[in-house]
Amino acid sequence: MLLHLGFVVTNRFRELERPQTGRLKDVVLMATVTGFESLRIPRKSDLKQFAELFEPLFLGSSNEARRQAAAALSQCAHVPESVALLIGSMPISIAAIFLTRSKAIPDRTLISIIRHQGPAHANAIAHREDLSPSIVDALVEYHQFSAVVSRVEIPPPSIAAPPATAEDEDRPSSDRVTRENKLRDEIRGLARAGSRSLHEARLQPIDELHQALLMRFARSGEAVLFATALAAALSASRALAERILLDVSGQQLAVTLTALALPDEELVPLLLALYPHLSERLGSSNRAEALLRSIDRKTGLERVESWVRADRDGTARPVSHEGYFAENRLSDPRLQETRTASAAPPAAAQPKRTVGRK
Repeated sequence: MLLHLGFVVTNRFRELERPQTGRLKDVVLMATVTGFESLRIPRKSDLKQFAELFEPLFLGSSNEARRQAAAALSQCAHVPESVALLIGSMPISIAAIFLTRSKAIPDRTLISIIRHQGPAHANAIAHREDLSPSIVDALVEYHQFSAVVSRVEIPPPSIAAPPATAEDEDRPSSDRVTRENKLRDEIRGLARAGSRSLHEARLQPIDELHQALLMRFARSGEAVLFATALAAALSASRALAERILLDVSGQQLAVTLTALALPDEELVPLLLALYPHLSERLGSSNRAEALLRSIDRKTGLERVESWVRADRDGTARPVSHEGYFAENRLSDPRLQETRTASAAPPAAAQPKRTVGRK
């Protein structure tokens, strides 16, 4: 009896040690990933073999196992391109950590993911630490294309349409053909014009993608990429963004970011990253905070919109600096007198007077 009972208990413990049938592929997937992680410098044959084994195991595993595998591979220095594309094309709950942290994803794979996946994947890629110019251009292009598509209004189909006859099916109605041609021409015009299709459009608030790009480029000190992202957020030319950045006082950039509705908690760190002299203390605050308090949001929005309109018309003027701690003064007469006195020629030397001599 005891032997029989011990036999039953032992069998139950053996059953607990065995993996469940539904999770068998999860165990094999994690074992395969762990074995690949142990290779410091994998050979081409190792990469090829891992890619062949990974895809069927990954697709047949549970979502939890997929997330664990994606997190583990995000730490690897070498990942096959097909594996990177497969993980990056998964839902964002699985692909987010891999797209954000992995340094083994080639630029062409990231560009392909940006163009074929949704905005969540593009936002995850935008939070990467190292973004090449080609990736930045792809993100800006994706944002502009999404803005163009969102502006196209497709007419809703008629609810109570009369049944079409055989003659109507053979010969489309002229109204429908006209609407289709009009919609097609509108899409083509928007695609050519890009974000500048609406000439008198008001300035749109900045989105999360450009907000993340501006903060990243400001902290890394990449002024060229910052100007490119700022121009894309304004839907203006890069020349206007560069002229705004050339104002070393930081006022023009502060007015622009305020008009773009950048969150208040990110305005001061961004200004201090680009203009360190604004960290000078002024009482209980610094110069950057005093600068932001002096800006009127409504007036600033109108100014920035006028800059963008002038830039689109090709009549943009250089952005001039305006002081914000005191009124502008054209000239100081005291300085003029000082310069005049200093510039006057020295008086002629007086002849030396002698006593008792001629």
